[in-house]
Amino acid sequence: MTTRLTINPSAPRVSTAGSSSKSRQMALLHSKLDSLSANLADLENLLRMTSIQADSIKGLGAWHCGLFMAASKVLGEETITGSATAANTKNHEDQSREK
Repeated sequence: MTTRLTINPSAPRVSTAGSSSKSRQMALLHSKLDSLSANLADLENLLRMTSIQADSIKGLGAWHCGLFMAASKVLGEETITGSATAANTKNHEDQSREK
C-alpha cells in the first residue's frame, strides 16, 4: 500500500521561500552596512575636528598659564613689598615703644 502525495503547484516551495528569505536578509544587511558606513564617516569627521580643537585648547591653556604666572609675579611682588613695608613699620613701632 503506497500513498501518493499530491503537490500543489501554487504552494511555495521550500527552496523559493528560503531564497526569498535569504534575499530579504541580504537586503537588510546591506542597509545596515550602509548605515554603519555613514556613521563611521561621521565619527571620523568628529574625531578629526576633536583633534583640531584639542590643539587649540592646548594653546589656550598655555596662554592662561602665562597670564597666571604674570599675575602671580605682579601680585606676589606687591604682596612682598607690602609685607616688607608693614614689617618695617611694625618693627619701628615696637622699637619706639621699648624706648
